[in-house]
Amino acid sequence: MLLLGIETSCDDTATALVRDGRDVLASVSTNQDAFHAKYGGIVPEIASRQHVALLSAAIEDALGRAGARFAELDGIAVTYGPGLIGSLVVGVAAAKALAFALDKPLFAINHLHGHVFAAFLDRAEPPSFPFLALLVSGGHSQVVAVDSPARMTVLGRTRDDAAGEAYDKTARLLGFGYPGGPAIEQAARAGNAQAFRFPRSFIHDRQRLAFSFSGLKTAVRYTIAPPGLEPPERLAPELVADLAASFQEAVVDVLVGKCRHALESTGLSVLAIGGGVAANARLAERFQQAAQQHAFRLYIAPRQLCTDNAVMGAIAVERWRAGLIEALDLDVTPGLVR
Repeated sequence: MLLLGIETSCDDTATALVRDGRDVLASVSTNQDAFHAKYGGIVPEIASRQHVALLSAAIEDALGRAGARFAELDGIAVTYGPGLIGSLVVGVAAAKALAFALDKPLFAINHLHGHVFAAFLDRAEPPSFPFLALLVSGGHSQVVAVDSPARMTVLGRTRDDAAGEAYDKTARLLGFGYPGGPAIEQAARAGNAQAFRFPRSFIHDRQRLAFSFSGLKTAVRYTIAPPGLEPPERLAPELVADLAASFQEAVVDVLVGKCRHALESTGLSVLAIGGGVAANARLAERFQQAAQQHAFRLYIAPRQLCTDNAVMGAIAVERWRAGLIEALDLDVTPGLVR
């Protein structure tokens, strides 16, 4: 089955050609960082307008790289939520138009399910069901029990900021631009992760698998300058490195700790990790250490598939096998959490 995947849930315009849910023939992704950097974050209206400008070319590019024609497609897969409503509308409208014009089946992809499925790609032995999944990105931090490709249950999610959102907000406090995650990771390499003891919310609460990163961001702010005082315009490089390393270690401590609690409470022994924050090297290192120490199997999505991409739409092959084909009145669901 040859699928065209379309992903426009946020600010990455992505397309892909995937055969039989595993063989990636082409993957195209254009980020919009340069358009949003001066605002310190994503501007939804700008994101949707850029998708309109880029998507047709991205589809043609993917087909060209794969050496395929529209007539050879067996289906169209598209992210319909969660995400920014204006961005989602662009991708879903394009997918419905193609499905109608080509008389091909349309598959709706839950963006979060796609991040789970990314751990299946680019490896000979994917995770075996059932397993636990951790989704960590700019918009989501969730622990999910995965029973099958179509049945996933959220066990816990963030109460406020997602992990990636906390990275971006903390990066601004440290004088970095957008996106902040890579900048903090780079700075942290020269810092002392024990320099500051930042809060690790809910880390010892085994009854709740919730996350909270807002207080951590506030703790960084008050370390830089006490309440009521404006932070200095420029921080010493050594201080920035220590703050970045201590912040990053606090985030990773919480993620590792909560996943350990979830594995113990569910009795599962396999953990898959996806989402943009999963590309963080310190996170990967700590989870690998935990997997060896506590004897669970670990699957982290390939680094190039951690951020938003259309290859994740390959999960549509499982929906095709289950007969889960969408009608052409498919609508976006920006607040989707299932």
